[in-house]
Amino acid sequence: MRPLSVLVFVLYSLLCTYAVTDKSSSGKNPIQQAPLGQQEKYLIGECVKNSYTVNSCSKVFCQPWQRCMNGTCSCKLPYQCPRNGTSVCTTEGRAFRTYCQLKSYECQRPLSKFRNRGSCKPQDNFDILLKPENKSEKFPEVEVNSQKLFICGHEWSMNEANVVCRHLHFPEGADRIKLARPDSAWNSSECLKATCRGIETSLAECSLARTRRGQKKLATVMCHTKHRECSKHEFSCVNKKCIPSYKTCDGINDCGDLSDELCCKACRGESFHCNSDVCIPKKYLCNKEMDCLTGEDETHHLCRGDETTDENERERTEDTQEESMDAERRKIKTFLPQIHCGIPNHTITRRKRIVGGHTAGEGEFPWQVAIRSAGAQVNCGGIYIGGCWILTAAHCVRQSYVHTYMIWTGMLDTIVRNTGIETFLLKRVIIHENYNPKTYENDIALLEMNKKNSEQTCSPPNTVAACVPWSSYMFKAGHQCKVSGWGRAEGYERQFTLKWGYVNLMSNCSEIYKERYFKGMECAGTYDGSVDSCKGDSGGPLVCFDSNNVAYVWGIVSWGENCGEEGHPGVYTKVADYFEWISHHTGKAVVSRFNV
Repeated sequence: MRPLSVLVFVLYSLLCTYAVTDKSSSGKNPIQQAPLGQQEKYLIGECVKNSYTVNSCSKVFCQPWQRCMNGTCSCKLPYQCPRNGTSVCTTEGRAFRTYCQLKSYECQRPLSKFRNRGSCKPQDNFDILLKPENKSEKFPEVEVNSQKLFICGHEWSMNEANVVCRHLHFPEGADRIKLARPDSAWNSSECLKATCRGIETSLAECSLARTRRGQKKLATVMCHTKHRECSKHEFSCVNKKCIPSYKTCDGINDCGDLSDELCCKACRGESFHCNSDVCIPKKYLCNKEMDCLTGEDETHHLCRGDETTDENERERTEDTQEESMDAERRKIKTFLPQIHCGIPNHTITRRKRIVGGHTAGEGEFPWQVAIRSAGAQVNCGGIYIGGCWILTAAHCVRQSYVHTYMIWTGMLDTIVRNTGIETFLLKRVIIHENYNPKTYENDIALLEMNKKNSEQTCSPPNTVAACVPWSSYMFKAGHQCKVSGWGRAEGYERQFTLKWGYVNLMSNCSEIYKERYFKGMECAGTYDGSVDSCKGDSGGPLVCFDSNNVAYVWGIVSWGENCGEEGHPGVYTKVADYFEWISHHTGKAVVSRFNV
């Protein structure tokens, strides 16, 4: 076994000409744009084929009443919701302790929808009627506690229209909207202004405010009832609705299932482009809630001095009848358990130029661990991910040697021992069941450390867990990340201090390594080969930082062709592809940073 890995500062010549230095691969074609007519300018065809929707947690966050399972937001049971929150009542007159519990109950029983906050009273009611009955486009009339009002046309959008139709049991939402004047028999000096996020299933969950109508037109809607073949000028939503192509990637959930906003090269109009190729409304920026997976919508440089507040809070109306439940949804998210990971106690300084390698400072890579066998030198690295768990490369360890391995945490120098070092023995070694030692497919393993004495957890001192990514869309080609380890240096010389360097994620690895590059692999390096991983770095971390400087273990040093050679970047095990495998063994509570 030739474990691979460590930072290398320059190109190696003959000493690194071994064809595969514990880095091996096979290929996956880079994303190709499927021909989609006029949609090509904005949509990523290969992504569209995956049929992502509002319930795809590789693209969006699940709601507090959902849990991410195998890439899909699935319903929780009511008892799995936080107990904190406001009591609510359903349309069936059933009371729930919190809004989250009601929504998780609704996940299983869609007809049980939110009616009002607080206790259930017989006189309370909420209903929607569509008038007139003889036209395709109808005026939604809302009845709240026996008072009836039509919906104002002001700021009427597909967000609100989709919610109205879902409320009326049209699950795909609305087909189209427009503004119109009602017959004089329905004339009223007031109307109901509705503002929805677009994910609600009942209009009662939205912000509803009675206001003066004046001479303004009222809202009309036509709900989606029939499926048809979409034309070449239309986008086919995952729920089979057809919308005009120009309505994709504009931050508005025209499809109703959000599939028109999840595969975007760029965004139109007043919308913001997330790094995960999702378009969100600009009003979501700096609202103290992460809507982009890596938090770029809430970055300090974007929000510095921003006075943005919720439009609903700024709007003054004569009589707010119902407040939005969106604030309650956001409050519930703060009650959910969140693990703290990826934020070193040490302040990380970012250097402006990429060089061969830097010496790591104390606390700079608190997730880095060293793996050694009894009586041997450090031969591999590993990554602390929380609890008693270490992530490493499968080629670094053998299950039969479990009692010979020792984990060193907090170590910077393998010769001159610094303070704060701790050692742990292993309880078990879990190698991926489909690991192929010939091709390095599925080159990933978990190590469970033994607890010391009667401690409840391992809790290595001076160690911080790196976050485990759950989505392969969190970081993409061109993103600059850090690799660290004790591997070979210039001239293939052994080194004893922890080194690190900047590398860039690359998208063309299948073209470089062809049939040796497989799914679950990721390339990273520099085009001139000046920074790379090499023999001795295997199992160590490739860490990428999100917009708020939170570290995710994006890759595990696996293999490569030669060391630091131009045109042959290092190959890493792509951790996001193994989130379910990791969480299956560790438990989701250990590795799920958010409510996933």
